Amino acid sequence: MFYICSMKNLHVVWYKRDLRVHDHAPLLAAVASGEPVLPLYIFEPDFWALPEHSGRQFDFMMESLRSLDEALKARGSALTIRVGEATQVLAELHRRHGLAAIHTHEEIGLQWSLDRDRAVQRWALKAGISLREQPQNGVIRRRDGHGDEWLRKWEAWMLAPRAKAPDAIKPSEVSAGEWPMADDLRLKTDVCPGRQPGGRAEGVELLRSFIASRGRRYRTAMDSPQSATGACSRLSPHFTFGTLSIREAYQGAMRARTELELDGDSTFAASLDTFLSRLQWHCHFLQKLSDQTSINSRNMHTEPDGLRDRVSDGDPRLEAWISGRTGFPFLDACMRALNATGWLNHRMRAMVMAFSTQHLWMDWQHPAARLAALFTDFEAGIHYPQAQKQAGSRGQSIPRIYNPVKQSMDHDRDGAFIRRWVPELAGLSNAHIHAPWDAPKGELSRAGIVLGQTYPMRIVDHMAAAREARDRIYAGQPGAGRENRAERSRTHLVTLQPRPSSGRLRPQNSPSRQLAFDLQMPEAAERRSSSRA
Repeated sequence: MFYICSMKNLHVVWYKRDLRVHDHAPLLAAVASGEPVLPLYIFEPDFWALPEHSGRQFDFMMESLRSLDEALKARGSALTIRVGEATQVLAELHRRHGLAAIHTHEEIGLQWSLDRDRAVQRWALKAGISLREQPQNGVIRRRDGHGDEWLRKWEAWMLAPRAKAPDAIKPSEVSAGEWPMADDLRLKTDVCPGRQPGGRAEGVELLRSFIASRGRRYRTAMDSPQSATGACSRLSPHFTFGTLSIREAYQGAMRARTELELDGDSTFAASLDTFLSRLQWHCHFLQKLSDQTSINSRNMHTEPDGLRDRVSDGDPRLEAWISGRTGFPFLDACMRALNATGWLNHRMRAMVMAFSTQHLWMDWQHPAARLAALFTDFEAGIHYPQAQKQAGSRGQSIPRIYNPVKQSMDHDRDGAFIRRWVPELAGLSNAHIHAPWDAPKGELSRAGIVLGQTYPMRIVDHMAAAREARDRIYAGQPGAGRENRAERSRTHLVTLQPRPSSGRLRPQNSPSRQLAFDLQMPEAAERRSSSRA
């Protein structure tokens, strides 16, 4: 293919889900060339047409892109915006301006992302343009080694010095372009009043507050949707869109944990150990997605194929479940909270997904895609393996079937979470708010509740549905198949068991302080000084 261009030797930094200037190796590599740098973001209509993507994700990303644009302008450049298919956008930029190189991170996402990146690789090779892709967060597409070897490499990556943001960026003369609206990409109106705001500053403050105070109860409070809202880091959407790198969070938490250990605060230190383990778990599952990119479209093991009902939009079970109208108060509260905020703690994500596949007997794929669109922090490598786990298609002998009433009593004993999100049941006593079908008629009447009118009847008898699900699973999976399923799962997935970090940084390996924000935990330092005085 022949291109006519002005040969200005532009170095493009192609942003995808890495919306920051800190700890960004492709940006530093482009700046080091000494040539004009073109920071580029491409709004790809086909990407936003995928069922997992939604307006709430788009809004979070737009706020993050504005934040990135401000950071680039402070360094003498600006973010260039284009709308279209990636190869066509890059080809037009090359025709008009001449591209010497494209610097970018490898994106670990749905099969669509991999196919797009391969198309760009083929185009760059034909055009004679250097395409320099770099791994992010220790997750790579073409990896060597498995299991413990991968873990060692990941830990080395996490402890390596972070890339400092460049002080100045040599600007290009390319026009910035028009920023599209959600309507331009045919995204539906997505009302999410409690959505987390995007942008680097928001992520930095969440990390700071988590390692300074909020994370103290992380280990014990993460399972309840009521307490997890404040006790969890809430960094997941910032990891998804890359306003912070996981290495920044890892090193910040490691440093804070060291301070806490010196102070003798074992409770908080243990919570940060759990958080560090979760960061490893997060990257491990992204690596699994990189190794098996079809995880969102087919069962990881084929024995459950065709076992459950394939559903589509409009199915009464699906619509009742996704909108929080199943008649199970705690589950409905979780789904309504998710609809309104874009976030739900991990244990409840597992419960609601399990309910759809076990009690409602729906094949996991379409419910999982609908659920994904509600998460501001949707991450394919986390979401789809967990969806398959709850459906039993990852190789377990039998999936866990959550009892929604028991989960309610375990994690919302006083019914506060239910009363917040299912206010039509607020008048019920603690004894009956978890299972209103068991409430006396007098209590229902005094609370103004008419089951089937003011609040739905149970969509299923959960105990009977659970028994039937187990029977169906065993009938569809012969005993001989069950015997070896766990071993096959270990072999196929190369399962890595996350291990908690010791939290101790050796002085010679201690990462230098390169962030644009302070993580020295001044409160802990002051306490040590006063105790030694």
